[in-house]
Parts: sequence; structure tokens; C-alpha cells
Amino acid sequence: MLDHLFLTVIDLDRSIAFYERVLPVLGISDRHDYDGKDGPPGHPDLKGFGAQGRMFFWLRQGTAAPGAVHIGLVADSEGVVEQAHAAALAAGGAEIHPPGAQLHYDPRYYAAQVRDLDGYSLEFVYKSWQHGR
Repeated sequence: MLDHLFLTVIDLDRSIAFYERVLPVLGISDRHDYDGKDGPPGHPDLKGFGAQGRMFFWLRQGTAAPGAVHIGLVADSEGVVEQAHAAALAAGGAEIHPPGAQLHYDPRYYAAQVRDLDGYSLEFVYKSWQHGR
């Protein structure tokens, strides 16, 4: 199971504003800032997002590498996929593909994909068979 990830972004404030508009739609609404000086030498400042007291999605300042990362984020329904997609576009994201069934994977795989402000690929995914429905 994944514990956390660091996403390197060009402009922390801009990325925080983007993710503060998108992630809460998916139930990821906790925020925490970590001051790098509190860690070992050279540790970056981190801006974290999470849920239920667990921080797992972290941003750090630096040179973005959008081709190196694709992030699939769980949505609790097809409607949440649509809401997250709309929120990302409204926050300045660019569409890769609109919400819909991803038949090349499974007819029950419903997703939408956008690029964030640094070009990272974000996919909002609802897989009905993984939600006990």
C-alpha cells in the first residue's frame, strides 16, 4: 500500500491553490505544511494534503517532471469523477479525456483525466467493483 508521494512543482503557491480546489472533491481535505529545516540537512519544505489525519500527497518546490508521473485518484462514484474533472478544469487544468467508461480497461472503469498546472497527468477513477457496489 502506498504511504505517500512527493510531487515536484514549479510554483508551490499556484499548485497549492489548484489542489485545494480539486482534492476536497475526492475527500482529501486535510492540509499540513512541513518546514524542511526540521528534517535532515537538505530536506525540502513540503506542502501536504491528506484525509482522516493521514498526510500522503505532498508538494515540493523544484523542477517539474510531468512525463515521469501519472497519478490515479480514487473517486467514490461516477458523479465524483465528473465533479473532480470540472473542478480541475475550473482551476486551470487541461483536459486529456472527459469523464466516461474506459472500455479498453473494463466497462465498469469510469474515469476522467487532466493535466495539472505543471503538466502532471491526473486521473479521477471510479471502479464500481472496488467499492462493493
